[in-house]
Amino acid sequence: MKAEKIRNLTDEELRHQEQEMNDQLFKLKFQLNMGQTESLKKIRGLRKDIARVKTIVRERASRGERE
Repeated sequence: MKAEKIRNLTDEELRHQEQEMNDQLFKLKFQLNMGQTESLKKIRGLRKDIARVKTIVRERASRGERE
């Protein structure tokens, strides 16, 4: 997911998106540990997407405090 697309989401949508991605990451890690998948690329991409969402949430929070 691109940062520009994430920036267009509302705060509520961002929280929901982050929760969904965390759940998906948990499932992928579980599958990896069980030997059912070898999708390291998906896990890495998902971790980066989660980081993007968290960064944008933090940016909005700090911007809101300053204003």
